[in-house]
Amino acid sequence: MKQIEIFTDGACKGNPGPGGWGVLLRMGEHEKEMAGSERNTTNNRMEMTAVIRALEVLNQPCSIVLHTDSKYVIDGITKWIHGWKKRGWVNAAKKPVANAELWQQLDAARARHDIEWKWVRGHSGHVENERVDKLASDAALTAA
Repeated sequence: MKQIEIFTDGACKGNPGPGGWGVLLRMGEHEKEMAGSERNTTNNRMEMTAVIRALEVLNQPCSIVLHTDSKYVIDGITKWIHGWKKRGWVNAAKKPVANAELWQQLDAARARHDIEWKWVRGHSGHVENERVDKLASDAALTAA
């Protein structure tokens, strides 16, 4: 399996408001940046979209270390999703899961990969996190 490092971030100018996402994929010395935007979205949706787009661009199963500053994404995909799926995409409060369609996309996108999820503190000088934060923020500005 190819070894890939992925760094992701999402940004929103207002919440909801114009948003953007940024991704850095790294395999050895090779890097690829990606970014995109939506006109009316939330920060959580952009955080999730960044991870989904990163995983979907990989054309074969990979061993991945995925870095994100979103505890929402990490907790959702490693802890909460199991209960949501068991309950038919209803949360513990018996309400529909927020962003269920994105959680389902993320669940499908991660299925063929071996992923180690790593949380990094945002805006703390982490070089790659700062880089994807800029990609996401710049993309959000283009959506405004």
